[in-house]
Amino acid sequence: MRVGFLHSIIRKDEKFLIEAFRKRPNVELEMIDDREIVFTMGKNGFALDVVIERAINHSRALHALMLFESAGVKCVNTAQVALTCGDKLLTSRAMAAHNVPQPPVKIAFTEQSAIKAIEEMGYPVVIKPAVGSWGRLISKINDRDAAEAILEHKTILGSYHHSIFYIQKYVEKNGRDIRSFVVGDECIAAIYRRSDHWITNTARGGQASNCPVTDEIAEISLKAARAVGGGVLAIDLFETNDGLLVNEVNYTMEFKNSIDTTGVDIPARIVDYVLKIAKEAA
Repeated sequence: MRVGFLHSIIRKDEKFLIEAFRKRPNVELEMIDDREIVFTMGKNGFALDVVIERAINHSRALHALMLFESAGVKCVNTAQVALTCGDKLLTSRAMAAHNVPQPPVKIAFTEQSAIKAIEEMGYPVVIKPAVGSWGRLISKINDRDAAEAILEHKTILGSYHHSIFYIQKYVEKNGRDIRSFVVGDECIAAIYRRSDHWITNTARGGQASNCPVTDEIAEISLKAARAVGGGVLAIDLFETNDGLLVNEVNYTMEFKNSIDTTGVDIPARIVDYVLKIAKEAA
């Protein structure tokens, strides 16, 4: 079996996956660097049974997945999943369409309509770029002065990513949130992410500890995963008095801090799933 491994830089997560693949008999791993690959439209013939996507650049990952799939290669995750999860607006739309609980969200396209939306929602709110990761360029807004300043800055930045105002009601996390890991039809593990800062991403210094996978965590995680198309996903959850809410869904999930923390061999479970998809397509 030939497995394409689409990557940018090789981080710890990718090293764990490569090691797990190389332990499997009769599996040949082909490393595909997204900085070097060239696609010829309409003429691509890839001798691959499946591609696992581990690129860190969303646009490269999305377009490469589309092109591989056009050439008849199964991908984990699919281009549709990457498209949905790579855009917070599309993720929220999918959650709403499948009745998955999430914090209130408003979308606006101008500074004036964004101010109106924020004040209808009530302070504090969080503004995020529709496309982005690792907790970067998100802002907690506590009052109108801050809202006007942030919105002006985003408008002046002028890029496509800042021209859509994604506004989410701030949820008090009491210093932690939950990240759950879904592989196929199972929620295999979860961690608490703790921080004194309101942003709890481990990329921003949040500390991971094991979180038991309760029925509630498994149910909402699988429901969120199905809403975006399924596969190998990390679900970020908020705990509230009214139950769990889905904050975001990540399609190129990081797990290096969660293997020892949870006691679950996450890369092995991902490899199992990728090989299963390849066999089903054969």
